Amino acid sequence: MAWELILWLISVFVVLALLGILLFQLVCISDLESDHVNAYDSSSRINAFVLVEFIMQGSLTVLYLLTWHWFMFLISAPLTYYHIKQYMERKHLIYATEIFGSIDKEKNRRIVKLGFYLVLLVILIFRLVLTLVAVLDEPEIIEHIS
Repeated sequence: MAWELILWLISVFVVLALLGILLFQLVCISDLESDHVNAYDSSSRINAFVLVEFIMQGSLTVLYLLTWHWFMFLISAPLTYYHIKQYMERKHLIYATEIFGSIDKEKNRRIVKLGFYLVLLVILIFRLVLTLVAVLDEPEIIEHIS
């Protein structure tokens, strides 16, 4: 049961990191819309984190599959599929020359992903609390603490 607690802790921290990456990308896009940075700087900042986000999300999905957490796997799999599809079609990067034509679409994609990660975070915190209560309810843990 303790390994499940570690799994949920790792998952929460990974999703928090993914939320941070997405918020950073949204700030870069809004700075570009406000004309605070140029297109090249904004696209290079965003592109630096795209593959990191894809790898983290894919690893989390594979981790759920390997640990037989089917519900979490089925929730995470569509976004992982979307990331793989974007990567295979080479649509995962933002190009400085084309960014102004697709800025609204890119912003909306990231807002939808932000909503997905927020829902995932709520589910993970719920699972973390349930697992923590189950671990602390075991008699050998209580005897070991006292």
